Amino acid sequence: MNPFREVNRVFVCSCFGVTEEQVKSHAEAGACTPRQIASACKAGTDCGGCVRRIQALLGRGACPRRQLIDQGQAALTELPGAPELPEAA
Repeated sequence: MNPFREVNRVFVCSCFGVTEEQVKSHAEAGACTPRQIASACKAGTDCGGCVRRIQALLGRGACPRRQLIDQGQAALTELPGAPELPEAA
């Protein structure tokens, strides 16, 4: 690893080492709630101290799964164009 390369990791969940970037990636892939984030990467399932931060990162934006439901489509399938996500630490 290059010691001069800046590493900008903001940890959201210190219990499981989940970063802000990982939470955002899961949200982009369709996770709309803290529970869905927890299912994807375990963040928020231990001490719970990060749940409010996860809620803040998710905000009140559009939810791709809600849009599928509104269109009468199944919401528990993979979202079209969803990126492959890295495994949680």
